Amino acid sequence: MPKAPQDYQARYPIDFADIDPATPHRVVQLYAQDLGKSRGILWLPKKGKPKTCVIMSHPRADFGHHYSIPFWVEAGYAAFALNTRYLNNDAMMLHENLLLDLAAGISYLREEEGFEHIVMLGNSGGGSLFSYYDAQARTPKGQRVSSPPGGGPPDLNKFELPTADGFIVLAAHPGQGMVLMNCLDAAVVDESDPFASDPSLDMYDERNGFKTPPAPSSYSKEFIERYRAGQRARCARIDAIARRHIAEANQARAAMRADGFAATAADHRNYVARRAMAPRYMIVYRTQANPNYCDLSIDPSERVVGSIISPRPDLANYSAFGLGRIVTPDAWLSTWSGLSSYAKTAANLPKVTVPTIVVGANADQDIFLSDVRAEYEASGAADKTIAFIEGAEHFMRAGGTKAHLGDPRPRLMEVLTTWTRPRFPA
Repeated sequence: MPKAPQDYQARYPIDFADIDPATPHRVVQLYAQDLGKSRGILWLPKKGKPKTCVIMSHPRADFGHHYSIPFWVEAGYAAFALNTRYLNNDAMMLHENLLLDLAAGISYLREEEGFEHIVMLGNSGGGSLFSYYDAQARTPKGQRVSSPPGGGPPDLNKFELPTADGFIVLAAHPGQGMVLMNCLDAAVVDESDPFASDPSLDMYDERNGFKTPPAPSSYSKEFIERYRAGQRARCARIDAIARRHIAEANQARAAMRADGFAATAADHRNYVARRAMAPRYMIVYRTQANPNYCDLSIDPSERVVGSIISPRPDLANYSAFGLGRIVTPDAWLSTWSGLSSYAKTAANLPKVTVPTIVVGANADQDIFLSDVRAEYEASGAADKTIAFIEGAEHFMRAGGTKAHLGDPRPRLMEVLTTWTRPRFPA
């Protein structure tokens, strides 16, 4: 069984530790039906051609060396790690385009590689992505999403979306927008000023129950209710800003199509054309502010104080790096808005009827046990299973109050391969 080196906790968190260099694999270049380009790595066992392939992908992260791959190959399965057109770029990400990348990957595995069974592995942001994909794939043409939340292409009714046969929901987001809305700092009062703040809504103010990590905080029920309402209100304000920017660009495009535009002054034509082309990038400050990070009595679990980004979310909240930090208006609405994005796991899972297993990490600091249970309940599969991995943080490394149990990945993969074998033989 694959084993992790001593420094695996310090490596890129989703990478496998090691793999036999003789393991067959090849890089696959794909073009979606809209000609968007993505790449994948197909990993195969040393002997024989498997009947089943596990496809894994994430909206922006590199899954080419996902930690599950050596375990799948050892168990006799193929693993296809698909990196989307938005690899390391969530600033312009439209989830609707991502679905076309998944369609290209599944079509390749079916038609060119001839796999009999395809199992989707939706890990982290891949969970909401595959949920959205499969829900749309099982929706008849004419009833699918016809445009992203901000408008424009793609119209999913115009594309073939081949279906898969099984679904592994692994430490999966309720939706990237839902996660972000729950960690938007509700105290922000000016989107152009990261320091403009309402102290009565500041979860990092000791007067509201905050204690400097690693000490746990304690927030009142009344504060949490006001804070969650403030987060939704802030998300709505950012949505309104995004829609205003999109409307301005649309007005410029309409002006270019108007009669007589070609006869206007060159300076005017150039200005309008540039305004129609250039998006206004949005900076979304302070996105590390979920009370769950600091108050461990909220949705109790094995987690410790902190987030998957930092043990000091109070400081990371002001850092340059953050979820959805720099985005186009269209990307905000499609991916990062908890109010507008269509990529909501619980909303899409009822349409996903293939055999499904939902797995949570008991010490996860961003995907909470209630999220995992809600995903299981929302699943439309008649054959569905739920499992929890003790001593595991979000990336299935040892973490939390039961970190002493050691590397959780072998235990996780025993659960996944045991679930997969009777349903989808290698």
